[in-house]
Amino acid sequence: MRFSDNGYYIKRYVKCDNCGMLIYDDGIKEKISGVEKLFCSDWCTKWATARANGVEEPKIPLPREGIHETA
Repeated sequence: MRFSDNGYYIKRYVKCDNCGMLIYDDGIKEKISGVEKLFCSDWCTKWATARANGVEEPKIPLPREGIHETA
């Protein structure tokens, strides 16, 4: 999402090229198949890359933030 210079209104909605989630910061820019795309997360980047490489149903593990394993 891009706000106006004064922050009073939204100039443009910016969405992830993979999942469609609104991006509030700069996002992650990545070239896939020669086309620059914008992603919301590393997971979306990996998923889109796998699809571009011909994987029909990519199996990318979801990030597990905040979960700590104890030994």
